[in-house]
Amino acid sequence: MNTRNRPGRHTSPQPGANRPPYGLGTPTSTLQARPQQPIFAARDLVLSPKRAPNPACATDPARPCRHPLTNESENRRLLTHEQAIKGHFAAIIPALKHLAACQHEADFRERAQRIARADLGFELPVGILEDAWITNLDMRALYGVCVMHTIRLMAEQTQAMPPQSSDEVTSFLLDCGYHAVDITPCSDGRLKGLVRYILRLPDDAVRSRKAYAGAMFDVEANVKRWIETELMRYREGRPVTADAGTRYLKIVVYHWSSSDPAHEGCAAHHSNERDAAEAGLGRLREFRQAIENSFCCGASVDTLLIGVDTDTDGIKVHVPDADGEMSLYRWVSNLTLYKETVNEDASSARLKVYQAIQAASATDGWGTGNGEPHEGMRRLIATLLINNLSQIEYVCGNWGGRYPDIGHNERFISVGDGFEEFQVRNLAYFVYLHTVEESAPDLDVGLQIFSKLNVQHGLPVPVAIHFRYDRRVPGSRERTVEHCQRVRAAIEARYAELHRQGLLICGMTVQDKSLGSPIETYDASALRSAR
Repeated sequence: MNTRNRPGRHTSPQPGANRPPYGLGTPTSTLQARPQQPIFAARDLVLSPKRAPNPACATDPARPCRHPLTNESENRRLLTHEQAIKGHFAAIIPALKHLAACQHEADFRERAQRIARADLGFELPVGILEDAWITNLDMRALYGVCVMHTIRLMAEQTQAMPPQSSDEVTSFLLDCGYHAVDITPCSDGRLKGLVRYILRLPDDAVRSRKAYAGAMFDVEANVKRWIETELMRYREGRPVTADAGTRYLKIVVYHWSSSDPAHEGCAAHHSNERDAAEAGLGRLREFRQAIENSFCCGASVDTLLIGVDTDTDGIKVHVPDADGEMSLYRWVSNLTLYKETVNEDASSARLKVYQAIQAASATDGWGTGNGEPHEGMRRLIATLLINNLSQIEYVCGNWGGRYPDIGHNERFISVGDGFEEFQVRNLAYFVYLHTVEESAPDLDVGLQIFSKLNVQHGLPVPVAIHFRYDRRVPGSRERTVEHCQRVRAAIEARYAELHRQGLLICGMTVQDKSLGSPIETYDASALRSAR
């Protein structure tokens, strides 16, 4: 029985909780950068035909905006990290062009390896280089190999960095009344930096961040994850015991493009912002209803809907009411909030963030709700908005308020469990799957995107298949490797013509679930010969 909305269940909290939220601080170590390479390759940038004015900062371009709540040191650290990651990927095509120009030289193999070590940081497969004299160098195979090597190299360098401390954020979330936060963004690569960049949260503070095309997550699989989380509370008291009175928070993140809303929005929803938001809100309601119908009202969860303008990284938070219900017409635009508070002092700017949340709760008309959310939800929303102010300024300071690549510019498709090490915008299109059959629509969207990015230019589609195993479970690693093989075979069968033409390159890796575990690579031909 669903008793979520029974009278008296919620009481509207008193406004005025204006104490400042926590400040996120992170280590300053960075990856080894490659400054000589542009982080935006000329491969397929979707640029605005006419450079639009800065959407967040209207001051003189020679005197950039400085918001009082911005974490400037963190912005510098994240920029260095992004430049290093994208710089390594951007180096691949110039290096391969260099190889193509000298492939018929007598000392080609030695020269090729010197170029690869200097420009890419690793050596190339000897077999491909040795066969170059027979016909021509297999550039498609080399491109795939370079992408897969770069993924592993970047993951290893990221793992070597000191991890972000999540203790402060975890304590803050518990203080807000949440023992677990589960985020489902769209698979779109422009949201790949959602947690680390856009929301400025440490990785460990988020229970799960599985991405689905259009953010259309599997309700049954998410209910199962909720059950596992609650069981851990009962059995182990982690992160708090079951009687602590905290809740599970489920967040869905949709997106749109303010520069080209009709073409560069969410592909799964045909670039229709309203459809994307409405579908995300509907899936959140289904998830909450499923838990309440199965486990009664005492097992209730909180939900939150967030939109992201992928051109500016500004977020739009749909503010719940006292019953936890949200509306497409009740929200806070952080881009607007940035413009309204950029010239304030820190205390006044922080106060206006809370006032914006209260103003949204007072929306009338179609956005009318039943009062304000509880204090913990208000504090969480305020913190996410304040964190995102730094990201808006990050885009303002480095790209004039709007990214140059407003469209897709991903480097590879990530399939399976995904690489936790990579949290950089427009780096990978992510398809969370267990089997290809179940996630075929999501995978089809990714192949459609890469048909324009790569295939039209003769480049193959790199698909990085990555699954995690649990070393505590006997046989888990071996079964995970076999799972990788089945997924690879299914992908190659589904896109057989691309595979036949050498326009589909699949790499397989597995990794233990423990934090910082090494990535293990498996070659399909080597596995077949070992049988």
